[in-house]
Amino acid sequence: MAHTHSVPLFSAAPARVPWRAVAVFAITAVVLAWLVALPLWLGGRGLADPLLPIVAAAMMFTPALATIPALLVDRQGGGLRGARAVLRRLGMWPLRPIGRTIGWTAAMIFAMPLLVALSLVIAGALGFAQFDLVGFSGFVAMLERTLPAGATLPPAGLIVALQVAAIPVAALINIPFAFGEEVGWRGWLLPALRPLGVWPALVLSGAFWGFWHAPLILLGYNFGEPNVLGVVMMIVGSALIGVILGWTRLRTGSVWPAVLGHGAFNASAGMGALVVAADSSPLATLAGPIGVSMWIACLLVIAVMALCGAFRSSQLDGRLADDPAQPAASAQPAASARQTQ
Repeated sequence: MAHTHSVPLFSAAPARVPWRAVAVFAITAVVLAWLVALPLWLGGRGLADPLLPIVAAAMMFTPALATIPALLVDRQGGGLRGARAVLRRLGMWPLRPIGRTIGWTAAMIFAMPLLVALSLVIAGALGFAQFDLVGFSGFVAMLERTLPAGATLPPAGLIVALQVAAIPVAALINIPFAFGEEVGWRGWLLPALRPLGVWPALVLSGAFWGFWHAPLILLGYNFGEPNVLGVVMMIVGSALIGVILGWTRLRTGSVWPAVLGHGAFNASAGMGALVVAADSSPLATLAGPIGVSMWIACLLVIAVMALCGAFRSSQLDGRLADDPAQPAASAQPAASARQTQ
């Protein structure tokens, strides 16, 4: 058996933040997002525009596109020299250690729907919404409004069960779109900010993710608050969710757990509509998938993770077996930089 040794996964990342590359990435991502969303603004119909699904989907690829100019100016991180180096820098390849990477990727498909479910429990406990877990009256009323008069509905419980069971499948379908975002946020931006320390890198990358949504939030998307409040709420919610998704990137060194986690979160974001009571009109700012109840759920999960030592440097910045393209000696500066933070 050939001799192997371990090197830090982010040995290819710079020992200090490449601020010029970060600025290029940030500006490019924001400008592209606004350009893609422009038809919704110019058309005058906002969220009622039939182009909304196409625009929202297209926006999700703008962070991936923004990594290209960022990598071009990121000389500290090796720029665009070699496809293998770029894939490694973005956390796309190699999938080693494969067991940990695949395990966390699969776990996130189920962990994010559970996080959404926890937020609904909190919303109910705090009185933000009322739920009907027996008759699913709110969901039935919604179906009746969309079906032709006199149409017979299957048992509501069966429909809800099928909807919940389909979440993992929907998470897989969402992979291309979630990848378009995650390769930017957790693939490139988070490791680029990593020299700031674990918490600043996680929070800042997640907060910028939230700010990037502004072209849609300012139209009333997610919260029904087309104003600064809506943008601030998106920043806070994304920063908190970003800590959880970003932790998987630092823990495994791979972007794929965050990709599947993001896809699963999007697939389960409508779970509340399945169980809400017909006489309940919850505010999206409080009980929505990125509202206050989700903030509390994320804070609880993050607190438990912190108490378990999950954010210690020894548990993060996953390690790879020997890679001929990354000699062990080159890892020492990055390792030393982490120890001084």
